[in-house]
Amino acid sequence: MVRKEEEIMSETMISVQNLTKDYGGGRGVFDVSLDIREGEVFGYLGTNGSGKTTTIRHMMGFLKADGGTVRVNGLDPWTHSPEVMKNVSYIPGEIAFPDLKTGTDFFKVQAQFLGVRDFTYMNHLIDLLGLDPSAVLKRMSKGMKQKTAIVAALMGNREVLILDEPTTGLDPLMRETFLELIREEKAKGRTIFMSSHIFEEIEEVCDRVAIINGGHIEGVLNLSEFRHSSVHTFSVELADEAAAKTFCDRLGKAGIGRVTGSDSKPDNKSEEKGKPGTTVRFDVTPGGVDEAFRAMEGLQVISLTETHPDLEDYFMDVIGGLK
Repeated sequence: MVRKEEEIMSETMISVQNLTKDYGGGRGVFDVSLDIREGEVFGYLGTNGSGKTTTIRHMMGFLKADGGTVRVNGLDPWTHSPEVMKNVSYIPGEIAFPDLKTGTDFFKVQAQFLGVRDFTYMNHLIDLLGLDPSAVLKRMSKGMKQKTAIVAALMGNREVLILDEPTTGLDPLMRETFLELIREEKAKGRTIFMSSHIFEEIEEVCDRVAIINGGHIEGVLNLSEFRHSSVHTFSVELADEAAAKTFCDRLGKAGIGRVTGSDSKPDNKSEEKGKPGTTVRFDVTPGGVDEAFRAMEGLQVISLTETHPDLEDYFMDVIGGLK
């Protein structure tokens, strides 16, 4: 039976408070605080080396913190690892299989470790991912190894899933299949913590996302609110740089929100064709749309497009604002 969302997201399942692990030279994580609620899919977004894996290794009890605390279902993973692992499944960022011959051999060992006696769901996952478990582990491609790790993690039906870059090596079709699995796990009430550097997959399945940069949390975003933002983003291509500058000046005087000025390059994702210096992007609430349009009066407008909130743009704004 699928539990109601308000029931399964009422308690904190993973708590990270003021976590610090300093490797020196600015590397590590510093004063990281996160609360992941029961039944939530929580995304962890950052570039390579930003601190995602270090945070996850503390959640798994692999590392001892220099400062702060980590709790998974109320227990410290470092001091209570066996108890914590009874409820946690894990996909590591770097997959290293034990010295076994085939995927089938590995699944047998994993099933014994997890206490799995009914292999129905495991076989479903194998079929869904198009995995050949009889393949020799050492000869598997990166994608095949990733599929094997996914099956090994999900087959145990654990309450908490901690996933470190889980779609690495998967082709686009398999990535979408994996995201559908995550949706199914969420419907079962699982708590899922998933790190990634791929904006689209975080935006598609996560309830909230934290942005980490240089070992520091730079913000936590509610993706439902973000998707239904009342702020509209427009891109306007004008005839020349002078018109674009005039438009920017008018928007500024009108108190319009974030404006990317006339010295910016066009946004390739929206397939704008304007020359650098002639395209202006701006954010505006519904009440300011008419005033923004009035700022175009007397100017030759080549094109006008509205774009929807984009997690990659938000991420770049956050990271760019730190420089």
